Amino acid sequence: MKYRDTAAKLADWRAQIAELRQKMRETQASVEPEPVHDYEFATPEGAVRLSQLFGAKRDLFVIHNMGRSCPHCTLWADGFNGIYPHIADRAAFVIASPDPPDVQRSFAADRGWRMPMVSHQGSSFAADMGYRSAQGGWLPGVSVFRRDADRILRVADAGFEPNDDFCALWHLFGLLPEGAAGWQAKFSYG
Repeated sequence: MKYRDTAAKLADWRAQIAELRQKMRETQASVEPEPVHDYEFATPEGAVRLSQLFGAKRDLFVIHNMGRSCPHCTLWADGFNGIYPHIADRAAFVIASPDPPDVQRSFAADRGWRMPMVSHQGSSFAADMGYRSAQGGWLPGVSVFRRDADRILRVADAGFEPNDDFCALWHLFGLLPEGAAGWQAKFSYG
């Protein structure tokens, strides 16, 4: 297919995707919020509750990160680090992983991450939110919470996977003739 014909077809599909995203936003806006427990997490400074993670914001993003052993979770967090100030202007944002706080702090420092992190180690938080596999492993994703007076409500969540909408890298690779061509995330590239 000629370049201009292909470009027109791709533009049409992108318009259809935009329409689907609008329908998804409308559906998401109509969801009945789910009340959740005020979970306790560990940080280097001590215990902190889910309700405290909101700070002065009404909404909170909690990224379900599998921890320092997952290069894809690291890729997502690297991307969030770049847009963190923009996100934090609108809503609270934190990364939660099963790693102990000292491991999180060291790993985040090595990566240059600015986002706050909490450890859900020893709690049922990730499992209760649906981010624990049947085999007992951790799953990546995001849960969105809203504070409503004394209640904490989960209003959205989405799992992460390669080629998802939460990492711009995949969309850029999608513009290459071979796509990602088997590329896999690594902790560093030499």
